[in-house]
Amino acid sequence: MSHRTWHKSSYSGSSGAECVEVSEGEIVLVRDTQNRELGHLSFTPAAWEAFLGDVKAEKPRP
Repeated sequence: MSHRTWHKSSYSGSSGAECVEVSEGEIVLVRDTQNRELGHLSFTPAAWEAFLGDVKAEKPRP
């Protein structure tokens, strides 16, 4: 796999305990910052955009 650039998701908690990193490209990769050695999940860009749309549309819980 070629070199990937990762960034912390803006949806990760500010405490650092619940961090998710994302690498966007032809395939979107998502991994747990605290457990990088466990690998990553892969998504098509369309599936990732649909997921983000659902997250943004979700109402905050009381």
